[in-house]
Amino acid sequence: MNSVNIDGPPDRDDDLDTDRPAATDTVDQRPRRSRRAVIGAAVGLTAGAVAGAAGGVAMAASARPPAPTVLDGGRRFADKVVLITGATSGIGRAAALAFAREGAAVAFCGRRAALGEQLQAEIGAGGGQALFVRADVRDEEQVRRFVTTVVDRFGRIDVALNNAGITIEKPLHEFTAAEFGDVVDTNLRGVFYAMKYEIPPMIESGGGTILVTSSTVANSTSARRSVYTASKSALVGLVRSAALDYGGAGIRVTAILPGTTNTALVRGSAGMAGVPDAAWEIGAAQWGRSNVPGLARMATPEEIAAFAVSAASPELTYLTGSALAVSGGTGTG
Repeated sequence: MNSVNIDGPPDRDDDLDTDRPAATDTVDQRPRRSRRAVIGAAVGLTAGAVAGAAGGVAMAASARPPAPTVLDGGRRFADKVVLITGATSGIGRAAALAFAREGAAVAFCGRRAALGEQLQAEIGAGGGQALFVRADVRDEEQVRRFVTTVVDRFGRIDVALNNAGITIEKPLHEFTAAEFGDVVDTNLRGVFYAMKYEIPPMIESGGGTILVTSSTVANSTSARRSVYTASKSALVGLVRSAALDYGGAGIRVTAILPGTTNTALVRGSAGMAGVPDAAWEIGAAQWGRSNVPGLARMATPEEIAAFAVSAASPELTYLTGSALAVSGGTGTG
């Protein structure tokens, strides 16, 4: 199935990546230690430290690893259509694969065409149906055309996972108005646009499920994250009220609040995008042991995706208006 480009301009390496899943892609740090300081100290980013990475990998592996992520396998979403924003990396990508494995036709958007087309091909190679549409959630017309394209192609939308978002971390007074607008327009306004156009076809088809990726910062935040926290907290209020608006139409609306997840955005926000993978894993493991009091590690994108699939499943017909933390024991209130 061919992907669709509705915004025209080619990808640029320096584009703001609105695909990045915001809810888990900033770290739930304690006020006493910054993410960059803790991970950077653990990694010890010098050529000499990297040369000794074998011992560090052993240290990283000493934390309890995640159990295998097991989906139901019963193709609970056979003949269903799932729409996802921000699905070319991280949680969104993992969710697209997870819903496809459960039998859904998956339509998703993002700005990075190469990654979107790669994911579409991967789902197709596994026997699934997928449609990538290049779109920016900050642009209302692009979101409208994305949703319209999905409905035109598949006939309806049964589940929507509104996941795209970004983060900028700095003290509040250092934000420019443009930076403030970028975070809010992506994380909050982008979800508004998506829901605005997802809801009418859901009403027409008799109902559906909308999931919104918020963050555990809505319950427990830290310094340098004021704008991100404001946007993610606002999503919880939006979900709770919208659930009351549309419950009578058979539409369930729920917020997912992931904790810190090991994704490219977390790595980039920690200033570790250019370091070797082994060094990153050392720092990530140390951060998890120091900052996640329950499971003592970051989540994997697949774990959060599995939760999203479960929250949208036909078994949970009485779930709506909730804000559910998936945090490993951190940021739960």
